[in-house]
Amino acid sequence: MGWAALLVAFAIAAASLVQVRSGEATVITRFGNPSRVLLEPGLSWRWPAPFEAAIPVDLRLRTTSSGLQDVGTRDGLRIIVQAYVAWQVQGDPDNVQRFMRAVQNQPDEAARQIRTFVGSALETTASSFDLANLVNTDANQVHIADFEAQLRQQIDQQLLATYGVRVVQVGIERLTLPSVTLSATVDRMRAERETIATERTAIGKREAAQIRSAAERDARIVQADATVKAAEIEAQSRVEAAQIYGHAYAGSPQLYNLLRSLDTLGTIVSPDTKLILRTDAAPFRVLVDGPPTLDSNSGTKP
Repeated sequence: MGWAALLVAFAIAAASLVQVRSGEATVITRFGNPSRVLLEPGLSWRWPAPFEAAIPVDLRLRTTSSGLQDVGTRDGLRIIVQAYVAWQVQGDPDNVQRFMRAVQNQPDEAARQIRTFVGSALETTASSFDLANLVNTDANQVHIADFEAQLRQQIDQQLLATYGVRVVQVGIERLTLPSVTLSATVDRMRAERETIATERTAIGKREAAQIRSAAERDARIVQADATVKAAEIEAQSRVEAAQIYGHAYAGSPQLYNLLRSLDTLGTIVSPDTKLILRTDAAPFRVLVDGPPTLDSNSGTKP
């Protein structure tokens, strides 16, 4: 009897022990109603069945995908977007019991209902953004991070208040365009590129006109300077030529006249020129008279 009583006591004690594993919470129910929540890993006591039962609740991180959702943007275009949510049951007694009541401790059912929440939130969030804020060749115009932050704000408090679930992270897995939206996007991008090309062409033409105007102005300045210098050189050469002619005439007037007459003939007579002129008039007189003879003493013709 003693051994039997000892075995019964040992069985009752073993049935009264509860092991709380790491990453889990244990809900102790009394006649089916939650009475307390055990959060610290280790062993604890409870009344043996059928008075109390222990139900483990998984507190580990889980991820749920929304699946592809067709939603509309603020500018009236459609996009296909897929988001994911990383969530876990909040590790405090109230939220653990809230999770138990909402989904009967079924994580798969919780994930299904979370997908419904995320799908609705995607529709609301997308209506706050233009397509150009989500799909754009200019990285500075893309606001995916703002989209994710607003999406998280839409579901964060709802999931916590309804299911006792804390949202750890929200992200966009996939974002694509339907065929109609894709055509509209291509047309918009083409129009943007044509506008940019037109603006750059206009800028190039304006800069080319400025460069051409500056070059023509510089050319006119250089030409004017060259004309002035040429005029100065020509005037100087005429002065020097006049001085040379003056010295030559002062030294020998007859020789000067002869040379000038020959220069004139060389200017007006070419190999193909035929002239019938009097030979007793200047400048052809020299052809008849010949060079003047000079007086050795005076340097003049006798």
